[in-house]
Amino acid sequence: MDFTELAAKAAAGDADAFINLIKRLENSLHFMAKSILTKDEDVADALQETILKAFRSVSSLREPKYFKTWIFRILINECHNIISQQSGSIAYAEVPQATSYSGDYEKVDLREAVNRLDEPQRLAVILHYFEDLPLRQVARVLDISESAVKMRLSRARDALQRTLPSMYEGKMTYGRV
Repeated sequence: MDFTELAAKAAAGDADAFINLIKRLENSLHFMAKSILTKDEDVADALQETILKAFRSVSSLREPKYFKTWIFRILINECHNIISQQSGSIAYAEVPQATSYSGDYEKVDLREAVNRLDEPQRLAVILHYFEDLPLRQVARVLDISESAVKMRLSRARDALQRTLPSMYEGKMTYGRV
């Protein structure tokens, strides 16, 4: 069954359809929460609250085709709620240790590089490139204009291009061996 049909069933009160949707989005939701929050416990809390809120209000979803957009918006809001509840209080155990840079930037993974972006750029990249949401839906999730999304994506691409090593420059084979 396709995603929109499942969302329509979930909005009509079908709990199994809702569970199926959550299972399909589980990894994406986790990755998004992890890109905003640092502690696994906070990620779990955000996911739990998101799923609970979504389940309680899925009947109010007007456009089933925007289920993914809708649930990502809920998740982002929950992550920001957790951050705002914690702001100003950092336990000593949570203070990050100074990191040593070994110069191994050539081993950097794309997701790690994306996670280093500022949050506005990071969220736009994840939603558009990793979750394959169109610009219009990314704008809805982030509650900004499409031109602002384009600007964030452009700045993110520039930052990633500067961050990621150019060790393969001139070595692209495009399928040749």
